[in-house]
Amino acid sequence: MANENLNDNLKRLSEISNWFDSQEEIDVEEGLKKVKQAAELIKASKKRLNEVENKFEEIKKDIEGEIGDSEINQN
Repeated sequence: MANENLNDNLKRLSEISNWFDSQEEIDVEEGLKKVKQAAELIKASKKRLNEVENKFEEIKKDIEGEIGDSEINQN
């Protein structure tokens, strides 16, 4: 259900939130389904955010390593 695309997950979470906001009287069973969906989307999004953060850290280390190497080679 929850895919790896953060934008899609955020859009779906917004739709779930809007569903709750638009209900005059919430069907408890349907509300429970929506809450479960939202929890899965949040879990998947947190996982994906961690993956993205790790990629940024790798890129940062690579850049810092290249800058350090070029400074050493210039001296």
